[in-house]
Amino acid sequence: MARRGDTIELAVLGLLHEGPMHGYELRKRLNLMLGWGRLLSYGSLYPALKKMLRGNLIEEVVPSGPQSRRQRIVYAVTELGTAEFSRLMSEVGPAAWEDDNFDIRFRFFSSTDMEIRLRVLEGRRSRLQERLDRVQRELAMTQKEVDRYATELQRHGVESVEREVRWLSDLINAERGAQGNGAAAPEAPSSAPST
Repeated sequence: MARRGDTIELAVLGLLHEGPMHGYELRKRLNLMLGWGRLLSYGSLYPALKKMLRGNLIEEVVPSGPQSRRQRIVYAVTELGTAEFSRLMSEVGPAAWEDDNFDIRFRFFSSTDMEIRLRVLEGRRSRLQERLDRVQRELAMTQKEVDRYATELQRHGVESVEREVRWLSDLINAERGAQGNGAAAPEAPSSAPST
């Protein structure tokens, strides 16, 4: 399982890979990526930024133009940070498809080659299929023992995972189709699952 700090680092490097940003903008975009269930506080962001500054993965940039009384610090990715982002995005293994890390990696899939994307998507689908099989077995065993609302909650969980497995299968098929005809990967389907 990926540590939260590693996930934040990957997300920050990915966002700064797209262009320099100040802390407020980074936090806003990170919270959009992480979703409402995992909001990031300044108390988590700024220590991560300081650690990345010490590691020379990012740098502070003095903005050009008129200066206000309180100057905002703008962060930019360094050459070392770009290399680290590429390394992190090329890693394939269980951490790549776990819940805490998959969404962030998926957000930056355009910076990843097709083989790595396929391995991560297939790993995620396999992990979810295992989860789905386990939950379905548990649902069948406990359906008679639990009340209607507990059963409905389990059924909702099963339907959510089934929906994500179908979405991942569509993405994998699209990637393989693009791979087979030598074209660039097609746009991801517009209906991402709500997990």
